[in-house]
This record gives sequence, structure tokens and C-alpha cells, in this order.
Amino acid sequence: MTSREYAENEEDKDTEGYLSEAEIRQEDLKRLSAFRLLDDTYARLYFRQHPELAELVLRIITKIYDLEIDRESFETQYDAKRAAGSRSLVMDVYGGDKSGRKFNIEVENWEAEAERAEYHVAMMCMENLHAGDDFSDLPEIYVIFITERDTVGDGRPVHHYSYRDDDVDADDEETARNPHKVMNGRTHIIYVNGAYKDDESAIGKLMHDFRCDNADEMFYSELAERTRYLKENPKGVEEMCNVMDDLRIESEKRGEQRGRQLGEQSMLVHAIKSVMESLGVGVEQAMDTLKVPSDQRAKYRGLVNARN
Repeated sequence: MTSREYAENEEDKDTEGYLSEAEIRQEDLKRLSAFRLLDDTYARLYFRQHPELAELVLRIITKIYDLEIDRESFETQYDAKRAAGSRSLVMDVYGGDKSGRKFNIEVENWEAEAERAEYHVAMMCMENLHAGDDFSDLPEIYVIFITERDTVGDGRPVHHYSYRDDDVDADDEETARNPHKVMNGRTHIIYVNGAYKDDESAIGKLMHDFRCDNADEMFYSELAERTRYLKENPKGVEEMCNVMDDLRIESEKRGEQRGRQLGEQSMLVHAIKSVMESLGVGVEQAMDTLKVPSDQRAKYRGLVNARN
């Protein structure tokens, strides 16, 4: 085998199993054609710099028909990070209206647990109450999850939750008129059933458009126009392909980081077991010897015991 043949053979090995740039592009275009508003990656770019579209969605869901989004506060992929040390949170769509209300829209192509919605409310409170503010300065907050599946499971299009009084007297006349008195009416968690079908109602038409991947079949012309731009206009298609490229790179970085973490973890587990065997001590003494941080000991104790 000549050196050139050897080099070509090695090059074939290196690229075997990998898609070419042209093949990746074709895969991206195929994915793009199937994207719907219920796909959060697509939804984030869909609403980016288009508060009027979020305004349309919010008016239908909340029935606040005069709602006007404050353009300066509107963001997609909003990074809520005021609570140091807490779990990070990136909101799909975040903004306020001109009356001071704050809105967070989350799009999920499955379901969303109640605990997550409560965490979003907590983070929005943190984001909107600053040092020196009075608690009464908290704005009215809406956290809205639009989910592909019927999260609640009763077939209704919208479920709107607020804090209420469950400790009620069934014999009281006021209770009879208002059996579940709302605490303050300023905190709202709304679940929207993306599987809901009713082509006669506004919410039914909206959910149809969220499920739809074809602009020509959409009810709302504003949503259809944006869909055509992202799927048919060369500039829009390029924007979407760039987003998918960025997601691929980020995914590769996370994979590499995870690989390094697993390698370091495996080495430390091996070291702990070696100390235990060579010194005849238990796992706690071995971790003392190796100076394993206290906040990581439970994890490594479990890993060592699992491998014994």
C-alpha cells in the first residue's frame, strides 16, 4: 500500500459513520419542515423579536383582550438568575404588558409537572422584587404552559389556577356564593391543552395552529406569515439552520463535559476502593484520606457500595 492509499484509507476511517455538511443540511431542512409551535426550539426563534405574536397568543389564552406587550421587556430564552445558588431557569418567552403584569410562556412537546410551574412562579417573584421594594410591589404574574398532551387529563382546553382558601365553612352564606375564595388573584398558573380540538373557538383554532407544520393550513394569518418566513424564505431558513447548528455544538460540548466528569468520577471511585483495600478501612475513612468534599460523599458512598 502506497502512502497515498494509506492516507486515503485512514481518511475513510475518520469520516465513516459521519454525515457530510450537505447531508447535515438536508437533515436540518427535513426537521425544519416538520417543526411546529409545540416544539420549544422552534417556538423560541418563532417568537424572537416578535412580541406581537406573543401578544396574540396571550390575549386568546388569558382573555385579556386589550393586553399590550411592553416591547422593551420582551425576551425569548430569558435567563432567570437572580437567586444565587438555585437551579438555573431559562424561560421560553418572558415579558410584561403596559399595565405592569408579567408573563412567562413555556412550550412543551409532552407534559409539565405542577412543581415546575410553581418554581417558575417563584423565580418570577425573585426577578421582579428588588432590594428595598415592598412586598406589595410584586406584579401580577402569569405562568403559562402550552403542552402537547393534556396534562390535567380531562379534555378541557384551559385550566387557570390561583391561590384559594380551601378551609371553608359549608354552612356559611358567603361561602355558598363563593366556595373557593381567591387569596389575591395576582398569581396565575395556566395549563393549555395542546391536544384540544375545536375549530369553532379561538382557543381551538390557536391549538390547531400550534400543532400545524403547514402555514397554508393555519387559521391565524399572523402565525401563518411567520411560519412561511422561517420555512420558505431563504433568510428565515438560514436563521433556523443556524439555530440547529448552535444546538448541535452545544450538545457536543455537554457530551464532552459529561464524558470528562464520568472519567474523573470513575477514577475517584477506583481510588477510594484502593485505599479501602490497601489500608483495610471503611469507605468513610478512605474518603477522609482522599479529602473527598463533604457535599459529594453521599454520591461516592453510593457508587462505591454499588460496585462492591
